[in-house]
Amino acid sequence: MSAPSPTKPTVLFVCVHNAGRSQMAAGYLAAMSGGSIDVRSAGSEPAESLNPVAVEAMAEEGIDITAAVPTILRTEQVRASDVVITMGCGDTCPVFPGKRYEDWDLDDPAGQPLADVRRIRDDIKARVTGLLSDLQGRENGQKTRT
Repeated sequence: MSAPSPTKPTVLFVCVHNAGRSQMAAGYLAAMSGGSIDVRSAGSEPAESLNPVAVEAMAEEGIDITAAVPTILRTEQVRASDVVITMGCGDTCPVFPGKRYEDWDLDDPAGQPLADVRRIRDDIKARVTGLLSDLQGRENGQKTRT
C-alpha cells in the first residue's frame, strides 16, 4: 500500500478590493505552480469587478484573470490557508496560530495608468516567484528562508 500523498499548500492573497493586486498575485501563483498549490484570493471590501488595467497587464504576461471575481474575505478562508499574504488591508485579516503571514507593501493599481500597473505587476511577479520557490523548497524538505 502506498503512502497517502501530502496535501498541497493553500495560499490566500488578500487586498482591500480584491480587484487588482491580490488577483494578479493569484493569477501568477496559479500559473507558475502548475496546480501544485491551491490559490485563493479575497478582499476586505471587494469591488464589483476586476480592475481592467490589471487584467490588461496580466494578459501581456499571457495570464488570463478575466474569470476571477472579487470576493469578500471570510474567516474560514484564512483558517483553511497555510499562507496568508496581505496587501494593504490592515488589521481586517483574522490571525490564527500556525499560519504563515506576510504583508506585501505594494501600491494599489486602482486608477493607475498601464505603465504604473506594469511596475506593480512586475513587483508582484518577483514576490510570487520567491514565495513559490520557498514553498517548493519546503515540500522537498529543503531548508527555507525565514
